[in-house]
Amino acid sequence: MHKNSLVTELAPSSVVLSTKNLSLNYGDIKIIDTLNFQLTSGENCAIVGPSGSGKTSLLSLLAGLERPSSGEVFLAGEPISQLSEKEVSLLRAKKVGFVFQNFQLLGSLTALENVHLALELSGKFDIKLAKEVLASVGLEQRFNHLPSMLSGGEQQRVAIARALIHKPCIVFADEPTGNLDSHTAEQVFRVLSERCKDLAASLVLVTHDQLRAQNFAKRYLLKAGRLLND
Repeated sequence: MHKNSLVTELAPSSVVLSTKNLSLNYGDIKIIDTLNFQLTSGENCAIVGPSGSGKTSLLSLLAGLERPSSGEVFLAGEPISQLSEKEVSLLRAKKVGFVFQNFQLLGSLTALENVHLALELSGKFDIKLAKEVLASVGLEQRFNHLPSMLSGGEQQRVAIARALIHKPCIVFADEPTGNLDSHTAEQVFRVLSERCKDLAASLVLVTHDQLRAQNFAKRYLLKAGRLLND
């Protein structure tokens, strides 16, 4: 039987993401309804649901990109609603990685520059590290290539390297293989999963792809604003 999910409580120090009575309304429309959720360090989960179910809105709330109508998100132990926009941005820059469906690479920058830019935003400069991270996703021969010179799968690998270069404690992936063919999608998904595991970073995957979600021990269905055990 489906039920509103609440991940088993562990020691507070091991909790990397949690919500308390989280809700989001757009006018009279309830997008997220009194959500209680918890994810521990190194733990992965997939959130599935059809287009329009609110998956991206939920991800935006969890990452502090959008403010809730009520309730709270605790990210890396910090209550987001009690932080200023600048403080939330700094928290994301240090603790959070993002991988999007449409890659969101800067077209005028090379693969290496796109990855290093993410490091710069967290206040660090290390070209050697950027090269190492790109090599770890199989792109050691693509450092100086612009996004337009890369395949879709290669662009997403650059995006994965960019998301992981500052060693985040959690990675949010919004339909990361949605623009890729099935073979490339499988390769990219494997790279993402393995690199997150190497860093002991938690991974939150939002997708409408039930097959992709089957790789996760923890799966939730977003329905009528609530997370249900899938």
